Amino acid sequence: MILIVNKRLLSGRFKGISLWPFVILENIHLKKDKYFINHERIHLRQQIELLVIFFYIWYALEFFVRYASLKNGMQAYRNISFEKEAYRRETDLNYLKKRSFWAFTNYM
Repeated sequence: MILIVNKRLLSGRFKGISLWPFVILENIHLKKDKYFINHERIHLRQQIELLVIFFYIWYALEFFVRYASLKNGMQAYRNISFEKEAYRRETDLNYLKKRSFWAFTNYM
């Protein structure tokens, strides 16, 4: 994981984004936020499991399907299986040690 701090790369709605192997942060203080970093590490694991490119394809497709049914971009984002897993497990700092392969499918 390579941490990069660059506010200009983010839209303002998000504090960070994982683009394997990078995690781009809105500000330097996020480096110390253990739950935020854990959330992003979960995304990095998801990306590796799907050979990176398939993660982005699946993520985009799932977003558009959710958006079509919910008609709200933020709700669609929060209901993507990858995000559900990361948000629900971000406070469990040992989660990645016990996480099963393709665990995100449990959140679909």
